[in-house]
Amino acid sequence: MPVAAVTVLPATTDSSPASRKPSALSAPEKKYKCQFCARAFSRSEHRSRHERSHTKERPFKCMKCRSTFVRRDLLLRHDRTVHAKDGLGDPLQSDTKRRTAPKASPVAGASTMSMDFDTIAMEQYHGDGSGDFEEAAILVNMQRQGMVNQESGLLHTDLAMSPTGPPTFDPSNGFAPGAMTLPQMPWDNLRQQPPPEVKPNSVPSSISGSHDPHTSFGNHGMTQQPNPNQLPPIVDNHVHASDPLPLAFQSLSGSLPSGLATPGALSPFPSMMGPVSPVDYRRSPGPPQICKMAKAPQVETEEQFRRVIENIKKCDSEGALIEAFRLPTITVLNRYLSTYFNCFHHHLPFLHPASFDPSLVSAPLLLAVLSIGALYTFEQEQAYMLHIGSKVLINQFLQNKEEFSSRKCPLWAMQSSLLNMIFASWSGDPKGLEWACSMKSLLANMVAGNRYELKLRSEAREGAHPSHEEWIEDEGCRRTYYAVYIFFGLLTLTFNHTPAIGFNEFDILELPSSETLWNQEALDEESWRESLTASTIITFREAHHALFQGEAARYSAFATRVMINALFLEVWYHKRSPEALQDVVTEYKLRLALETWEKSLTLCEPETVVVQLSAPHKGHPLIFNAMAMYRNTTARLVVDLKSIQEALRYHDSYEVAAAMTNARDKVKRSQEMLKVIQECFDCIEVAALQGIRWVARTSATNWSIEHPLCGLDMIVILSLWLWRVEHDEEPATPEEAAMYSKLRDLFDEDSMDNYDAKLSSTVARLWGSMIDEVVVWGITKLMGESFKLHAQALTGFEDAIPARSRTPTPTMTSRPVQVAAY
Repeated sequence: MPVAAVTVLPATTDSSPASRKPSALSAPEKKYKCQFCARAFSRSEHRSRHERSHTKERPFKCMKCRSTFVRRDLLLRHDRTVHAKDGLGDPLQSDTKRRTAPKASPVAGASTMSMDFDTIAMEQYHGDGSGDFEEAAILVNMQRQGMVNQESGLLHTDLAMSPTGPPTFDPSNGFAPGAMTLPQMPWDNLRQQPPPEVKPNSVPSSISGSHDPHTSFGNHGMTQQPNPNQLPPIVDNHVHASDPLPLAFQSLSGSLPSGLATPGALSPFPSMMGPVSPVDYRRSPGPPQICKMAKAPQVETEEQFRRVIENIKKCDSEGALIEAFRLPTITVLNRYLSTYFNCFHHHLPFLHPASFDPSLVSAPLLLAVLSIGALYTFEQEQAYMLHIGSKVLINQFLQNKEEFSSRKCPLWAMQSSLLNMIFASWSGDPKGLEWACSMKSLLANMVAGNRYELKLRSEAREGAHPSHEEWIEDEGCRRTYYAVYIFFGLLTLTFNHTPAIGFNEFDILELPSSETLWNQEALDEESWRESLTASTIITFREAHHALFQGEAARYSAFATRVMINALFLEVWYHKRSPEALQDVVTEYKLRLALETWEKSLTLCEPETVVVQLSAPHKGHPLIFNAMAMYRNTTARLVVDLKSIQEALRYHDSYEVAAAMTNARDKVKRSQEMLKVIQECFDCIEVAALQGIRWVARTSATNWSIEHPLCGLDMIVILSLWLWRVEHDEEPATPEEAAMYSKLRDLFDEDSMDNYDAKLSSTVARLWGSMIDEVVVWGITKLMGESFKLHAQALTGFEDAIPARSRTPTPTMTSRPVQVAAY
């Protein structure tokens, strides 16, 4: 961009004509006028780029992820930053390089076949004169590497983002998935083997032997018709080291460079060798290990499905589910299990996939798992039915216990309650949040009693190593305690709820192990003891003490997420203390602990479990999620948006937006605030480099709920700081101008020209549009609507400032006030 650096400081000034500062350089003559508005430009290409904001034209398309751009240089940057290490085709070339004629192939036969397909592809995309050379070239390259399904044809990849995927739901219930489908990775089609013939479901819904596509526990259940808008069944995408490579992978692997040592987490190749770290695969310590992908539990036989039905009947002692509840078919049930363990489990891995047998696990826990799995397939009615069924069974279990004791409460009851509370809290329904809050004390009591029993079991061993089965049981308990701790921390972060579990509850409890050890297959006792001894597992107290002493600690990815939750709660308690303003020593220690936590990321336990989620962070998702909470915690040391958190409790987007706008007095312009703005920049840069449209379509199913929850504070602070820089009478300092320019460079002109808005309102509007485009958790819809209203309010302030000097204050007689009905 040859003229982009000329006008930086004027963007930080007031919008009123009197307060505008002259540019350091004289602006060139603007002779190219826009045909849609009154704006003029000095160069014709700038005018063409601007006019696309009116026509909504985005002519440059990325064929690897379906993102679109208004400029080719943005497409090239997106290809370099996002797809550089995916291994999906060749990188895009500049205009000069792509015009170079390709060299002839040395093999005549291969050249002829390639030429035939090239001709077909080019004719298809250029026959009407409207195609793009890159689209055909990329598909040609993908066909050569076996990455296009022959049966589906060239346009099969377009179905991944079909606008007719999920059904449209009533927006009043807090969910509006819109017209998005589950994102598919380019290699998903490679693993789809010809599906076996599926026999009609012969599992009886009752002893009489009648069968129904959706098994009913009543005698008069109606057959549910398939929804043409529902998503197709999700294919099991996991490949194991023992399985032979599909033919497509064999041809593709031969084309890869031999120097490829440790691919990213999204690599489809099962025989990867090399140390894999949750922080950065290339810097991982430890010996080389074989990467593995954990397989989602499935119901494989009709006998297992029959056992699932019998388990639900046994738990439903009062017959409360007979009339309304309907169990999905085997195919649908397995799809829900796959989406839970592939999309949600990695963000909170307290269940043990290898020992999770759907036919043996407790019915309330199975239904709770299925309900969250249904959310990730955008089947809201099924999700709520399964969620309510799980709650009913849990209530029956607790009520039928004449002498309830938290010490004797089974682990599955705690896990089921946790999943149901997660479902209700992030559903976008204020009644669900109220119910979850009423269950907090009960769940905290379960954790306290169960932890005491774990302590007694550990002491009874008198220092001896537990067997593999004993360790799985104990580790499952520890992971569940910490999952509850993390969930309670998110409730505090989002709604300013007082934490229900304190630090002393864990104290000498060991932190969670690495995901590699947690998913390790059963070994003989000697090998198991060697693996356990080689693992670095420290207690909560040891890690907490090391961080506050400035000593980097070594622990797992899950433990990393636990410790940043602990530091966040430390900051929350500190800011709520009456002596917080005078307690400089505590704040210094908290900053030291946060810096040490960040340095400890490089020492994280190496992982060999590959997670198939699309995210900019190439390591384990727990580290990616922990970084989001780290940025939020750092910002809260300076700015505490308590009023917004309290408004969120009642799920009114107008009240939340008003709280956002009224918080502008809490955001000051200072050197300390610039450090917070840097964290805000890091937050939004993740989405900007990936592509706003790409993140909007994929983050709901690939990223954890932590990112929109933690990002709320960051984007509010950022938008209010930008508004101050743009409208304060005090001129921007060089540091502020540099930060403003750096933020401005993240967005293309198409985003900025909409509504002729300033950067402050643009940031709020883009973030709101991004997080509510595809909805899994209903609370993101609430946040998205609130940010859009907040952006409108910032634009309103901008228009009102110059108007104040020339317009008298309106009266009731001169201009009637309209009261909006909410």
